[in-house]
Amino acid sequence: MKLHFTKFLCFFLLLSKVAFAQENDNAAILKTIFSKYYANEKVIAKDRLQLLRFYCKKAPNNEEVLEVISKSDLLKKNAVEIKKQIDNKIDEDWSAAYNLVFNNQNQYLKKKVNDCLSFEAYQKESEKYGENNQRLMIVSKPIYFSNNNFALVKVAFYRSIEHNSGSYLLYEKVNDVWTIKDYLNVWST
Repeated sequence: MKLHFTKFLCFFLLLSKVAFAQENDNAAILKTIFSKYYANEKVIAKDRLQLLRFYCKKAPNNEEVLEVISKSDLLKKNAVEIKKQIDNKIDEDWSAAYNLVFNNQNQYLKKKVNDCLSFEAYQKESEKYGENNQRLMIVSKPIYFSNNNFALVKVAFYRSIEHNSGSYLLYEKVNDVWTIKDYLNVWST
């Protein structure tokens, strides 16, 4: 009995360590996305209209990833590992990574980034101001591959039915720092 409990405890600790490391990676990637796309946004102030909002849910990875793979030699080499992570049915949010990004650090950036919104809340905000200048930033669940040294993340901006844009960001982990290596499948409508 004691041996089984010890094995279970070791397994649980190992699993917890892997999950925590994954969440740290998610937070680091989310921070680079916030730093890049909120760079030109104004600091949140009373009665100031914020033009860029952040969607709470992680967008699922779908078959569009297959198209991205076909256009990159690095992704082709890791296609099997990447394809295993295509999942249309995820129901995860960014709250843990979001909290890690702003937990006692990055406070200037925090002054630019609102709390995340659901799609319905974003629509209400947009309707309230009646302008087509607000955007909702939607970030997919990161796909990690090649021993967690690379990641693929889709960032899309929803403005209206007609005016949307996005791309896949290819990240590389260099000296424990996630950096954007390339922009893939850039699109706009």
